[in-house]
Amino acid sequence: MTTEIKTDLFEKEALVYIRHMDVGEISGLLPPDALADIDDPEDLFMVFSADGQRLAIVEGRDAAFAACHANDLHPLSVH
Repeated sequence: MTTEIKTDLFEKEALVYIRHMDVGEISGLLPPDALADIDDPEDLFMVFSADGQRLAIVEGRDAAFAACHANDLHPLSVH
């Protein structure tokens, strides 16, 4: 019996990490009025590629993980 092992699940390109960001950290990355439409600016998370490139800013931890899964990415949480 042969078992096929999937090795593509954790390819470097598919791994991303999610980190909570303070408003002060994010405000310098966005246009001045961008945070005006955010319901809770204290609940922002940033998604980074494995090499540290910023990919997205998402409102809410669950939404950040859902966005990653929707794009076939494998998120890791960074505290």
